[in-house]
Amino acid sequence: MSQHLTVAQATIRFLENQFVMRDRIEHRFFAGCFGIFGHGNVAGLGEALLEHPSFPYYLCRNEQAMVHTAAGFTKTSNRLRTLVCTTSIGPGATNMLTGAATATVNRLPVLLLPGDIFARRNVAPVLQQLEWPTSQDISVNDCFKPVSRYWDRIERPEQLVTSLPEAMRVLTSPADTGAVTVAMPQDVQAEAHEFPDELFEKRVWTIPRYRGDAEAQRAAAERIRASRQPLLIAGGGVIYSQASEALSRFAAQTGIPVAETQAGKGSLCFDHPQEVGAMGVTGTPGANILAREADLVIGVGTRYSDFTTASKTAFQNPDVQFINLNVAEFDAYKHSGLPLVADARVALDELSAALKGYRVPAEYQERINRFRAEWEEEVDRIYNLQHGPPLSQGEVIGAVNRATEPRDIMVCAAGSLPGDLHKLWRTRDPNGYHLEYGYSCMGYEIAGGLGAKMADPSREIFVMVGDGSYLMMAQEIHTSLQEGHKLNIVVLDSHGFSSIGGLSRAVGCQGFGTEYRFRHDGKLNGEVNRVDFVANAASLGAIAIGARTRKDLEAALAESRSNKRTTVVVVEVDPHEARVPGYESWWDVPVAEVSSLETVEAARKPYQEARKRERYFL
Repeated sequence: MSQHLTVAQATIRFLENQFVMRDRIEHRFFAGCFGIFGHGNVAGLGEALLEHPSFPYYLCRNEQAMVHTAAGFTKTSNRLRTLVCTTSIGPGATNMLTGAATATVNRLPVLLLPGDIFARRNVAPVLQQLEWPTSQDISVNDCFKPVSRYWDRIERPEQLVTSLPEAMRVLTSPADTGAVTVAMPQDVQAEAHEFPDELFEKRVWTIPRYRGDAEAQRAAAERIRASRQPLLIAGGGVIYSQASEALSRFAAQTGIPVAETQAGKGSLCFDHPQEVGAMGVTGTPGANILAREADLVIGVGTRYSDFTTASKTAFQNPDVQFINLNVAEFDAYKHSGLPLVADARVALDELSAALKGYRVPAEYQERINRFRAEWEEEVDRIYNLQHGPPLSQGEVIGAVNRATEPRDIMVCAAGSLPGDLHKLWRTRDPNGYHLEYGYSCMGYEIAGGLGAKMADPSREIFVMVGDGSYLMMAQEIHTSLQEGHKLNIVVLDSHGFSSIGGLSRAVGCQGFGTEYRFRHDGKLNGEVNRVDFVANAASLGAIAIGARTRKDLEAALAESRSNKRTTVVVVEVDPHEARVPGYESWWDVPVAEVSSLETVEAARKPYQEARKRERYFL
């Protein structure tokens, strides 16, 4: 039997019948579709969505933002659910490119359905068509290929029958997921075909918990037993596989200290006895000292980014070895480590069983305890600086942290905030720390926060965003009001790009081009060009509150939490003084080898020395 449907109608009908299962718990995979309609999708997918109200449609304000919302939704859902995003051909489609890259870099499943040029070509060039003199088979949607984990273009209706299941295979893969792009020519969307009934039957995709090779598991246990100063680095794979409890048991049993990446922060509660804080460039002193001296590094669910490895300078023990427990074989082989390709939760439990009787030396545990105590004192000091006004960023983080409850979710993405949050935020729930730092995409914060709220409306969402990111994509405040999803948004106003300003000064470039200033004598060095963020947020419909002192901020946060609709709290912070320092770490940002600027020449010398610590692990 078959059903006479358009390609667009068949697509929506297929998507609403896709389910996933892990640990015998079943979920509908797609929670609806975000979109903006144009001539490339309004009569195809637009008509299909209108005809299928059981598949919710959400109207966003910006195409990039809706992909960020989908990413925030699936991240909060541990990749077990996601959203669809549709746009017209042309700028609507290419606006999604940044969102697609963000999802793929962070390995978050989102499905993109951009409209495309006419498959029959006879009316070309259509509005917004990119013409290519050497081929008629290229459109702007080809730009999605390098930032998608799966890409296809449906040029005949029957191609849908094989394309959509392949898209689902990638979307539900623990190892290969990311953005999936299925480009749909606008004429093909509206074309009817006899589709087989089997395409629309309920399909459950099992998310497996892969077990590692028995020999690799045995070798890993042997390496751990032989180590004297092991360190475990918890990455995002711990969170996505819901392995926090298994990691907690493993760390408590063995005494092995746990440092966390940005994606892995929250793997352990901040007060767990083996939790030594953030790892790498934005890390804590204890974690980075232990990494420097470690004879064994156990990476669990991490891809070893340059921020985690401090640009390959973090691990200085000449005899250091690696065990890489990862569901993705690509990551498991990094640093020439012992690859243990497996689900994090399963493998940690099996390692715990294999390591009965093993525990780190008592003197090593004493060092861990001392590092932990010293760091908690440092966090308290930064939280209570009594700087300004304007306040220090660390004080603002402390005030927001105290205003949150354990199940609340803090969302952030770019600027200097992620580095300070990685060090300072006291996480009490595995999903309570939501940082998009794989791509560190400015503008993600509010849209991603909306996705997190849609994924779990029972949680309060606290979005922390710098003024630079806010100005790039604040309009999703309006979408949050449309959908009735309340956000608590804290805008830190530093009058420019504070993070890059600090980095610019560190490399001798004097903060050039990083502050919002009026042009004076041909240069951007006049008075600060201020923005009234309170008025801006209020104009979008939010409740908006300005705060200047710490007491003001605490009162504003309390009011925000009690409000029923999205509230924006704006606080000015000092971009120069009382910055949270780096601790025992370094990041490779090349300094100009020759320059007429003395500040650059002064920065080049320590840079050359620091590079000498970079290592190959062969």
